[in-house]
Amino acid sequence: MSEIRVGILGLGTIGLGAARILIEQQNLMARRLGKKLILVAAADRSLDRDFGLDLSGVRLTDDANDVVTADDVDLVIELIGGYEPARTFVATAIEHGKHVVTANKALIAKHGEELFPLAENHGVAIGFEAAVGGGIPCLKALREGLAANAVESVYGILNGTCNFILTKMENEGADYAAVLKEAQELGYAETDPTFDVEGIDTAHKLSILASMAFGSKIKFDEVFTEGISKIGAADIEAVAELGYRIKLLGIAKPHCINGEEKVEMRVHPTLVPLSAQLAQVSDSYNAVMISGDFVEHTVYTGRGAGERPTASAVIADVMDIARVASGGVKYLAPPMGYVASERQELATLPMADVQCEYYLRFMVQDESGVIAAIGSILADHHISLEAVSQKERHATQAVAVIMLTHATTEGNLQAAISRITLLASVQEDVLILRKESFGV
Repeated sequence: MSEIRVGILGLGTIGLGAARILIEQQNLMARRLGKKLILVAAADRSLDRDFGLDLSGVRLTDDANDVVTADDVDLVIELIGGYEPARTFVATAIEHGKHVVTANKALIAKHGEELFPLAENHGVAIGFEAAVGGGIPCLKALREGLAANAVESVYGILNGTCNFILTKMENEGADYAAVLKEAQELGYAETDPTFDVEGIDTAHKLSILASMAFGSKIKFDEVFTEGISKIGAADIEAVAELGYRIKLLGIAKPHCINGEEKVEMRVHPTLVPLSAQLAQVSDSYNAVMISGDFVEHTVYTGRGAGERPTASAVIADVMDIARVASGGVKYLAPPMGYVASERQELATLPMADVQCEYYLRFMVQDESGVIAAIGSILADHHISLEAVSQKERHATQAVAVIMLTHATTEGNLQAAISRITLLASVQEDVLILRKESFGV
């Protein structure tokens, strides 16, 4: 092929960014590829607007099916987002012999196991680098650059909205609600921010990373997920005094228990030591830290969202596919880094069996014996304490008691907390934050 003809589904922020690269960088890409990438068609529900880009040479339609079934389209870029109708359009494109590139993490996390074999059976490729980390090439690094390593852990700051909110809370001493409102006004957070702030977006991305790291099937529904909405300014301050910073992390690790391989996957606010690299990632930046048995620790950081970084990752996938498309199409590496027959149905490690150190914040009546009672219950469940501190009296006459524990299982901790919350002196839900040391 002397040219690859491209169609785009969705002319939103990322779609227009991808279109801009295809049009404005065509000569540069042709020099790198030895063939031309030509944008021939694009579909969007709203065509009566100024796109801010000369699309006069592009066939525009409000029907995505016109693109995914067109004879003059070799590769479809899906930038609609969500589960449906994106899944249907991608499947239809594949069935019509078209390669697909997508930035849709929800689609890959939920339907990747259906779409990968469909693409293989039709001799086409799926690229999804932009689905995780925006413009950071973390999937390519994991799938190709680190292919000779047994991966030992994956840690990721994978949601720019949450990282922006936590950074602003720390820098300004502001509470969660006020910073969320500002994030919405700036366009960092949606009107309904649930997808971001409750960790769902991060869980989608982590499930993809974990599958690629450990050769397992994608199991988004089994990722333990907690968001940042319960964190207050006082917690940010207390954690800083202890030498930590709170980050919403996605964490994945492999385990072999009684000869059975399992995968640990969890998303939650995490205490990160100030000396750790991930603690330095601020504002809307993302970062992924991958550790392998030969390479040790590698860290990838950059813009995790936005028109230009994400569009850059999208077109990088287009170029990868274009390089091999004329040879009857075999992708440079299998989409998930393992040949299909070797990807396993690994069990997910139950959260109750996960071992962590914990930050616990209790709001209690300021009376004698409270800390002793809490400590006694923790001891009953084999939980030892590293540190205990008591804050000033709260306006409601409650006082904050903060405890750091040594490592214990989540099951032990939750059993203890269920008893502690029954104490008459404990006035609010206990805030539980998990702590990671990264060998520091």
